[in-house]
Parts: sequence; C-alpha cells; structure tokens
Amino acid sequence: MQSNSMRKLSLAISGFVLFTGAIGAGVLPAEPATGQPPVIEMEEIGSLRNARIAHAMPTDPADRAKVQLTFLTGELTSTQQAMMKQLAPNVKFISVTRQSAITHAAEADGVDARLLSPEFLEKATRLTWVHAGSAGVDSLMSNKALVGNEKIVLTNARGVHGPAIADHAIGMLLQLTRQLGYYANEQERGTWSRGDTPERSIALAGKTMLVVGIGGIGTEVAKRAHGFGMRVIATRRSDTPAPDYVEHVGKPDTLKEMLPEADVVAICTPLTPETQGIFNADMIAAMKKGSYLINIGRGKIVDSDALAAALNDGRLGGACLDVTDPEPLPSGHALWKARNIVITPHVSADSELTDARRVRLFNENVRRFGAGEPLLNCVDVKAGY
Repeated sequence: MQSNSMRKLSLAISGFVLFTGAIGAGVLPAEPATGQPPVIEMEEIGSLRNARIAHAMPTDPADRAKVQLTFLTGELTSTQQAMMKQLAPNVKFISVTRQSAITHAAEADGVDARLLSPEFLEKATRLTWVHAGSAGVDSLMSNKALVGNEKIVLTNARGVHGPAIADHAIGMLLQLTRQLGYYANEQERGTWSRGDTPERSIALAGKTMLVVGIGGIGTEVAKRAHGFGMRVIATRRSDTPAPDYVEHVGKPDTLKEMLPEADVVAICTPLTPETQGIFNADMIAAMKKGSYLINIGRGKIVDSDALAAALNDGRLGGACLDVTDPEPLPSGHALWKARNIVITPHVSADSELTDARRVRLFNENVRRFGAGEPLLNCVDVKAGY
C-alpha cells in the first residue's frame, strides 16, 4: 500500500505549504540530540479507509512541479527542512505559532490541527488538508467551520500510538494483578515482605479480555493479551475482520451482554456521541464481579463517580486509567483514593517508537499531498473518527 519513501521514513512533499505547531508535541517530534532519527523497524502505517485526495494535481510531473502548495508548521531544523524538500519539492513549509498562523492563513493549503482557530479558518480559503497528530479527534468535531467544509480533508494519527499505548495498558494491569505497587512501596522501605499483599496476585493466562473498540489501538492490546494466554473477545462498529486470535467480535449494541464474560475490560474506542458516558453505573454493574477496567480511550466514556463507587465497594477488582473525566484529574477527586486503581496522566503513547511512527505516517501523507494522491487516515467526520 505504501511507497518506498514511506518505508525509508522519508518526508515527501510536493508543491504545498503546510502549517503545523510546535515540533515537540505535534506532527513532527524534536530531532534527537545526535541529529539522527532512531532506526526503528516498523510495519506499514496508515489506512486507506475513507481515503480522499486533498488537492488534485496534474498527472504530468512537469506540470505538477509548477503547482506550489503551502503547509504551516512549527520550527524545523535544517535536517528536517532538507527532508521536506526531498520528499515534496512543491510543498512549502512555513514555521508559525498559533498566533502568527493567522497572518499566513490565506496562503495555507495544509495545516496542523493545533493551529486552528475560528479566525484562521475564516481566512484560510485555500485550505484543503488538516492533520491531527492524535488518534482521537473528538475535540475537533464541534468545529463546524472545519467538519462542515466538505473541501477540507481531515486526517489523524490513527494506528501510530497503538504499540506504546498497548504496552502501557498491560503494564498498568500487571501492576494490579501482580501487586507490583505494594512491592514497590516495600522496596522503597527496604523491606523484604512476602505474602502480606492486600490482594493475592493472579495470572492473566486463562482469563478473558473484552476489548471495547478493536481498531488500531484495540488490536495492539488484544495482541498482547493473547500473548499472555488470555481469551480475547471484542466489539467493533464496522464489519472489518478481526485478527485470528480474537475469538468473537460483537457489535456495540451487544456490549452489555458481553461484559459478564470478561475478567478484564479494555476501553479502546474513540469518544463519540454514542460512546460518551456509555460506562455508566448500569453498565459497570453488568461487569463480572472482581473484574478489571482499563480506559485508554477517553475519560468521558466512563462515569468517574460510578467507577469510584464500584472500586470502593469491591464490585470491581481494579481499574487502570490513562484518561479521566475531568482531565486533568483534580487533586481532591474521589478516583485518587479509590481502592486498587492505577492512574497515569494521559501519557501512554509516549515513546521513541510513537515519534518514529508519527513521522512515518505524516511523511507519507505529505508525499501524497504533493503528488495529488489519496491521503491516509482520513477521518469520517460524520462518525467522529
């Protein structure tokens, strides 16, 4: 599906100007101290589902080279600038901030989603491509000037963060099931303590995991659960076939019926009007007694008060949260003191691998943008992901 330029982690751009935000947390990660990106072997990244051409280009290469496009971006190093030029000679990158982006809005053909503002969109009459460096785009769905403009193609980083997030999810789960938090505290005290844990350690082998939303991230979680010897079931909105190691895939409307089967429920679905608040008190009550809840989707999918209550009265065995509602979680919130819970501050995607995968996907889309080819990871704005 992908070109050789993508396999080489190249950044292909031809004839567009793309506006993105600060490098460290956006589309392009900061350049390593060595000046060379890490060499990381990766499978091809990106989906052609819903693929669309953002800017049609002439088929003749000579004519295509005459079409100059602009993408607004954060500050680029000389190495990154050279990569851009090599991949897409006809795409011009302009380094801007959110404030200064407005002065270049009229010439922007592409932009990093973090730079969007109502004033920018009003002036960006040439805009055809917006790229979000995250997988979730729920924060953009209320932007009518964006999602209501059929000329603009919105892409995201779906599939980029899956491996790191899945590692994090399993790591949090192991902290609870293997009582690692207790032993870490004992280590801090310099105490050799055996058999005094609040709960007995359990093994994952033979247990059942229900992956709610087996997309890019959910598939990675399922893969790891299977590797631990777990039986894996899942839900999915589409009819896309699941991997062989997933025993059964149900539709979202069968979720409540599937919950009693699961020893671990991993929420990997995006936040949409259909999923917001779906894990309310009634849904949590349907879970198997003593089961574990993992949320690496979005905080607003779970009723925080209902979750805290279920943890404290022992109905749930534990919870692993990298996302919360509200977020950031206030210091006095009930979840901080809930029984058997692990909370991390929305950092599960952080890794060198995520950075490299993000660059790889973006580079290929820049090449496609300049060449007038369909972009990868196009968001269905009606579905919200």
